[in-house]
Amino acid sequence: MRFLALPLFALAACATTAPADPAWEQSIVDWRARVEKSLRADNGWLTLAGRFVMKPGANTFGTGAANDIVFPAGLGPARMGTITVAGGKVTLAMAPGLTVRKEGMDLDELLLGTDPGKRDWVTMGRLAMHVIEREGRYVLRLADNESRVRAGFRNRVWYRPDAAYRVNATYVPYPPGRKVTIINVLDEASDEPSPGYVEFELAGRTHRLDAVGDDDGLFFVLRDATAGDTTYRPGRFLYVEKKPEPGKPFVLDLNRAYNPPCAFSEFTTCPLPPKQNILKARIEAGEKYPPNREG
Repeated sequence: MRFLALPLFALAACATTAPADPAWEQSIVDWRARVEKSLRADNGWLTLAGRFVMKPGANTFGTGAANDIVFPAGLGPARMGTITVAGGKVTLAMAPGLTVRKEGMDLDELLLGTDPGKRDWVTMGRLAMHVIEREGRYVLRLADNESRVRAGFRNRVWYRPDAAYRVNATYVPYPPGRKVTIINVLDEASDEPSPGYVEFELAGRTHRLDAVGDDDGLFFVLRDATAGDTTYRPGRFLYVEKKPEPGKPFVLDLNRAYNPPCAFSEFTTCPLPPKQNILKARIEAGEKYPPNREG
């Protein structure tokens, strides 16, 4: 599931069985430190400066207004080069005298990979860019590692770890081939594989969450009654690193609910929760919104 390929953020909600204890609380603190570091990293969500859907054929780019893709002022020369989309491939050719850097090499022409499992970043000074493929469309994602958003970011904001939100859950697989329709923030729909659902009790009621994706874990897009109050209105993410054994109780740690990239950058396209993942209960655990920023 391509929009779920979030290697910097989709860290595990581990299935543990021990009651709340100092070691568990420290594991939450350590996990939060890791996702904080990932968010602040070069080419991370805080650095994004543009998202450009490219047309088939040649796409000129640079800071000049005459380009097909116009970069923000200060991110390079008026004409930087051309990106050509043809035959399922994306080729970058820099303007004469200019190069980009990739894996320690300076290049003036190269094929840009679009594998969602490995972002093919190229850099030029403070600028970085790569291409992603979405339903047959190719999108250039631009990063500015000196962006004001990154410079002004203080920290993510979290509820205190609360053992009451480590709930006993059961994983129930769906028959192979099951799919759910996911709508993203741009109102685009896609049918995504759903390996199964988890069922758990919270606040005296039984709740279900459908998982989406096709990796070794369980990924959930959910919304609860705190949305728009203390948490991000569109919803939050939760990831279980390894699928639990079907029908065998495991602990689902809602303290590891975290915000999607759209909570930090306007240049992302995040999935919204399917209606069956919109819960009436308040999950006062995990990440809050908004984060702390300067100004």
